[in-house]
Amino acid sequence: MTHGIRTDTHMNRLNGPGGWRDTAAHYALLPLRVFLGVTFIYASLDKLTSSSFLKSGGAGSIGDTMRSARDSAAIPALVDLALKAPVGFGYAIALGELAVGIGTLLGLLGRLAALGGALISFSLWMTVSWSTTPYYYGNDLAYFMAWIPLILAGAPYLSVDAAWRARRGQRLGGYR
Repeated sequence: MTHGIRTDTHMNRLNGPGGWRDTAAHYALLPLRVFLGVTFIYASLDKLTSSSFLKSGGAGSIGDTMRSARDSAAIPALVDLALKAPVGFGYAIALGELAVGIGTLLGLLGRLAALGGALISFSLWMTVSWSTTPYYYGNDLAYFMAWIPLILAGAPYLSVDAAWRARRGQRLGGYR
């Protein structure tokens, strides 16, 4: 550095190949992956350990939640389908969230896990949180949108998928 002006060498460490910006771009989706993975695991465990959620009726139950969302849902037929077996639907959501969370956190079948997360978030947006106004107060739409980059990119770094890809590349003589 000369008189407060950055030299070309310093700028190359920031901007050049292997520089700070390349490294940041390389791992840009990792915080999102960790957040969504942990959040979906937590949501699942919260449902599975709740004394009221996995019941067909009563305060805090999946059944009452779905019945109260039915008339304001964008797709009431989805709610009607869930109400045919609310406890089973509650287990399906909770176990789906667990699978999505673990897959996302570990980067195990990352794109598939992200697609599952997007489908869960989309279905909750179309049903339970559809009536939230203004729309940006509802969290399910934001979760749905957060899954899209992970569907597109998968889990290319620090993941089981990356380890599998590297191993396959070694077996094929470096070709991927």
